Amino acid sequence: YFMTSNIFTSTLMVTAVFAGTACVASTSLEEELNDITGQEEVDVSVNDENAQPIQQMVEKWDCPGCNPNERYVLSKLQDYTKITDRNALSTLMGNIRSESNFHANICEGGARVPYNQCHSGGYGLIQWTTASRYRGLGSFCRKYGCDPSGLEGQVRYMVNENQFQKVLPEFEGNGNTIRQYMVPAFYWLGWGIKGYRESYAHDYYAKMERVTVPLTDT
Repeated sequence: YFMTSNIFTSTLMVTAVFAGTACVASTSLEEELNDITGQEEVDVSVNDENAQPIQQMVEKWDCPGCNPNERYVLSKLQDYTKITDRNALSTLMGNIRSESNFHANICEGGARVPYNQCHSGGYGLIQWTTASRYRGLGSFCRKYGCDPSGLEGQVRYMVNENQFQKVLPEFEGNGNTIRQYMVPAFYWLGWGIKGYRESYAHDYYAKMERVTVPLTDT
C-alpha cells in the first residue's frame, strides 16, 4: 500500500509539473510570436464623439452652364421623383423656361409681384392660370409652410400637383425622345402656343452633365 501511494503521489507531481510547464511554454510562445511579428492586440473600440458618418454619393444630372434657379429646379426634379432620363428632364426644363424663364414671382405679362398681387393670367414657374390651380398653390403653401411666391415652395407644389402626378409615370420611364416627351408635357401644362419649348429642351440636353454628388435629404 505504501509503495502504491508513493507511486500515485509521484504521478500527480509529474502531471502537475508537466501542466505548469505547458502553460509556461504556451505563454512564452505567444510572447515570442509578438516579438517576432511586432504585433500587439488591436483596439477596435469606437469613439462615438469623434466618429465620422459615411457620406453616401449619388449620380444625377446637372447643368453647370445654367443659372442658379435652373440648376435648383433640375436638382429637385430628380430629388422629388424617379426621373433619370436626360430627354425627360430636358423636356420638363424646356417647358418651364417657356412658361416663366424660371422666375417664380412672375405674373403673366412680365410683372414681378408676390403671389397675392397677380390678379389676371398665369402666375409662377409654370404660369398656374385656372382658379383651381392658382388657389391650389396658395393652399399648399399654407398647409406645408412654404412661400407661394418663392422658388422652393413652387417646385414642391409643382411636383405634387395632381396634373403633374398623372403624367409622372411617362417621364419616369426611359427611352423616349424629346419630341415624344412633349406629349405628356402638353397634358401637364395645357399650353396654347408651343413656341420654342422643344428647342429649349434640346438646349438643356446639350448642357447637361452627369455628376456624382452627396446624397442629401429632400
